[in-house]
Amino acid sequence: MTDTRRRVKVYTLNEDRQWDDRGTGHVSSGYVERLKGMSLLVRAESDGSLLLESKINPNTAYQKQQDTLIVWSEAENYDLALSFQEKAGCDEIWEKICQVQGKDPSVDITQDLVDESEEERFDDMSSPGLELPSCELNRLEEIAELVASSLPSPLRREKLALALENEGYIKKLLEIFHVCEDLENLEGLHHLYEIIKGIFLLNRTALFEVMFSEECIMDIIGCLEYDPSLSPSRKHREFLTKTAKFKEVIPISDPELKQKIHQTYRVQYIQDMVLPTPSVFEENMLSTLHSFIFFNKVEIVGMLQEDEKFLTELFAQLTDEATDEEKRQELVNFLKEFCAFSQTLQPQNRDAFFKTLSNMGILPALEVILGMDDAQVRSAATDIFSYLVEYNPSMVREFVMQEAQQNDDDILLINLIIEHMICDTDPELGGAVQLMGLLRTLVDPENMLATANKTEKTEFLGFFYKHCMHVLTAPLLANTTEEKPSKDDFQTAQLLALILELLTFCVEHHTYHIKNYIINKDILRRVLVLMASKHAFLALCALRFKRKIIGLKDEFYNRYIMKSFLFEPVVKAFLNNGSRYNLMNSAIIEMFEFIRVEDIKSLTAHVIENYWKALEDVDYVQTFKGLKLRFEQQRERQDNPKLDSMRSILRNHRYRRDARTLEDEEEMWFNSDEDDMEDGEAVVPPSDKTKNDEDIMDPISKFMERKKLKESEEKEVLLKTNLTGRQSPSFKLSFSSGTKTNLTSQSSASNLSGSPGSPGSPGSPGSVSKSTSQIAAITTKGGLVGLVDYPDDDEEDDEDEDKEETIPLSKKAKLESS
Repeated sequence: MTDTRRRVKVYTLNEDRQWDDRGTGHVSSGYVERLKGMSLLVRAESDGSLLLESKINPNTAYQKQQDTLIVWSEAENYDLALSFQEKAGCDEIWEKICQVQGKDPSVDITQDLVDESEEERFDDMSSPGLELPSCELNRLEEIAELVASSLPSPLRREKLALALENEGYIKKLLEIFHVCEDLENLEGLHHLYEIIKGIFLLNRTALFEVMFSEECIMDIIGCLEYDPSLSPSRKHREFLTKTAKFKEVIPISDPELKQKIHQTYRVQYIQDMVLPTPSVFEENMLSTLHSFIFFNKVEIVGMLQEDEKFLTELFAQLTDEATDEEKRQELVNFLKEFCAFSQTLQPQNRDAFFKTLSNMGILPALEVILGMDDAQVRSAATDIFSYLVEYNPSMVREFVMQEAQQNDDDILLINLIIEHMICDTDPELGGAVQLMGLLRTLVDPENMLATANKTEKTEFLGFFYKHCMHVLTAPLLANTTEEKPSKDDFQTAQLLALILELLTFCVEHHTYHIKNYIINKDILRRVLVLMASKHAFLALCALRFKRKIIGLKDEFYNRYIMKSFLFEPVVKAFLNNGSRYNLMNSAIIEMFEFIRVEDIKSLTAHVIENYWKALEDVDYVQTFKGLKLRFEQQRERQDNPKLDSMRSILRNHRYRRDARTLEDEEEMWFNSDEDDMEDGEAVVPPSDKTKNDEDIMDPISKFMERKKLKESEEKEVLLKTNLTGRQSPSFKLSFSSGTKTNLTSQSSASNLSGSPGSPGSPGSPGSVSKSTSQIAAITTKGGLVGLVDYPDDDEEDDEDEDKEETIPLSKKAKLESS
């Protein structure tokens, strides 16, 4: 058998009952050794990769639809479809399938024997087909019962469908429908409703093609008007013929395309409005109806897209100033519907669709339309613009940057969008919300491209802040010239909240562009005027904007806030809110808590120095007292850098360092030549020697005042240290009246037994034993150096005892207590 290659698209049905495009390629049939049988093969036209390899199983039901589609199921939830470019290719592959299955190629479906019991199968196979009652008025009830009884069985459904096709039964039923309507026979009309509804549930493309033909579709809709559960009957035909009017804004020369548009609209209406809401079971049985509409839309978009004369005329009339308003509105509505149809396309087809529209000049056309006074036209143009932004925001950004080189700011596309957002007359600002979302997408750096030669983010944001930001902030600046908003009605508040939401987004995602704009234009001060609004949601938006700025912890912002005293409106709003426990209260406290927790020093000092008196009585949270404490600690460190250095020394030596490092340092100290250091010389930088005792006494005294340990507790800790050698060191500072200052441990200052200078006495700083800690004391002259005491590990003790014997007397003298 020779292979034939035809151009096709491969589709699979997803979980949402929508068709996914798997690619375009060429189909052939041939024997595949691995599958042990004749198979359908589709290879991609782009790279020749295998898109589909499907064995033609003898028992699989293949359906031929609309002359160019072949649909089948390979598993319970895996449906496939081949959409052929040419009818001839579809016919040829259909013949191959029928040849393998031993079927007549004239049929549109092969039989499917699934889920049938052996008894049912035997009974059904014993008769060649299903015999339908004669199509008469008095037998409508019998026909309705037959259809209803056939639906649960796949084989009976198949035989019923074949009988309906072969005998032209549907047209006969529609003739009886006219008779029943003329006689006003409601009972017969109710039976016809059940029959036609049942035929829909047979899920058969061949039947749909008969039912949706030009001569039958309106009568089918008429039958579905007489639902027994609804009274009175619905007037669907009246709506379709009198209310719904088909307007051919641009003459369509192709009669097939025109017929397809009519058919798709009516079938969509049947699915959405006429048929009752299907159950889960029935929804699966209507999958072919969904597919019918889907492929019709794909075909319509493809046919219009290929008609360059049609699209050229469409855009020419859209932008022509001579076109009257009514005509332009029809053109825009058509383009909107055209874009809506494109949403059924798969991504690669949608790409080609929007590229075609871009090449035809859709963005310049939208710019002209958005500049018009007709609100309905502008609304439709906004919907079209949203399709473009969602599809490819970079394409829109590139266009607006190019037009900025030729046009004034007032007529730029983005500025037109901003103006429509600001001027939305809807009390709920539905259009403004949509436009704000589009602007947010356009200024979002996450979807901006970066290449080796240029960065879209840098170029576009520079353009936006230069040409567009002043238009966006104009309502905000105009409404905040005084201490309170000049207009505080609900619609204005909603608009300002939208603008603030976009500005907050910019603060979070843009860098120096928004920072320079806020500081240079004093935007934050103007925003905080809105804290006085009577609308809580607007005041919270203003607060959220400031909170986002503080959250960046940027000192440029912080200096701007302090210089302009921009906490004043927040504190005023907090005090005006009183003791009410609401969102405003919580949001303001959270902002100050963030400053405290993150220890933003500049803002902490600013708040306490300027607003402490107003906030000191707030005691139901500890936030403000915590800020005050932070401020005092910060001030102490600034006033007493020596104290800060002392804390640093103590903090850095609080924990035992690596044993190897400690041992090396001790070895260096003890082995240093005593000639290198004269008795009483300070081990500090030379500049510190010039300090007198009074300079040191003040910070040390403050440090001692904060020590909460009593003298008795210190001695008790010291005693435990001397006995165990494991207690953390305890320090005591002692001073003499002369220029010589000694910093020693509590143990060396105590009057313990033994001579201070003797190596073996327990109280001597120079002695080391298994029950004492190694203690180092540094004597300074006119200066101060911290003492560090480390407990030794047991494994080091033996080495220390040996080291003790070799300590020179001169160095022992340096360690003696004063």
